[in-house]
Amino acid sequence: MGKIYDMTDLVFFTSPIGLGHATRDIAISQYLDNIPKKFISGAGAYKLLSGYRFDADNLYRPPPFRIENGKLHSPLRWLFDYVSYYKECKKISIKVIENEMPRLIVSDEDFASLAIAQKQKIKTILVTDILETKFVKGIGSIIEKKMNQAMKNIIEKCDLVIIPEKGQDNNNIVRVGPIVRDTVESREQLRKKYSFDRKTIVVSIGGTNLGEFLIEKTVEMFKKINLDAELVIVSGPALQMKQLPYRNLGFARNLHEIIFASDLIISLAGKSTIDESKHYGTPGIFIPIKGHFEQEENAREIGYSYEDIFRLETLILEKIDEKRNPQYFQGGKKAAELIRKFLC
Repeated sequence: MGKIYDMTDLVFFTSPIGLGHATRDIAISQYLDNIPKKFISGAGAYKLLSGYRFDADNLYRPPPFRIENGKLHSPLRWLFDYVSYYKECKKISIKVIENEMPRLIVSDEDFASLAIAQKQKIKTILVTDILETKFVKGIGSIIEKKMNQAMKNIIEKCDLVIIPEKGQDNNNIVRVGPIVRDTVESREQLRKKYSFDRKTIVVSIGGTNLGEFLIEKTVEMFKKINLDAELVIVSGPALQMKQLPYRNLGFARNLHEIIFASDLIISLAGKSTIDESKHYGTPGIFIPIKGHFEQEENAREIGYSYEDIFRLETLILEKIDEKRNPQYFQGGKKAAELIRKFLC
């Protein structure tokens, strides 16, 4: 008989900025199915977590990025908004921790909860793919530098830092490889499930409305291409789009299944979508928001940049018949095993 865990043993604090954090926390939690868990998040991430029937509270209200023509606008203003958001998250974390009294906090890039938990001598695990931010240049970078130092101090105090990348471990940092959601259904079953009868191109923008420019450009390019294929749009939980001549799946809780079933995925350069594309062997085109350092770095690693949006037509024709090359990752299982040890 396995260990019986208390209801308040484990609380996930999941960043609500996009869907990637919630996506990988779901992938980890699939291997922690016998441990009662609570999730604290907000926005589309809360919607995704609650859709998986997890015990989740919708408490966070993240500041929106401002995007113009696919480019990050006023990053310094966003940084100031983020500082206010961080302070509010600390207040929320105090209340949650007082109510739940968890033995372990797992934070997916929610540093406010880590700061509070560490003050209260609660064990902390951080899941992250960034160790510093690089949003702001010029005079504003002084503020960001101070934030990065504070973040570094929090990271050093964590009992464990899980990074969903391959590489060497050092100190409290363990690299487990990409963390992706699994499916038990075959590709053929999923294609039937989603009615993908022809070559299928999926354009997805994640949990915010930031990728509207990518959908619009893809639609524009697809109309010009003489290609026997279907274009399917996944506009996500935040973007309300006008009527389009193509099928729009809206908010897709199981985007990984759609990626697996498709022949080509076109997306912003979020790490979770890139990793799920690699895991299932689906060719992908990943366009970063210009000025969003994290997306630009993700895209650069696989040979893309913002400027590739202007040659989508060529890229689609190149990638649509590319051979599938699945790379099966076990990061979710490894992360869950590490977390479980802290509850023994």
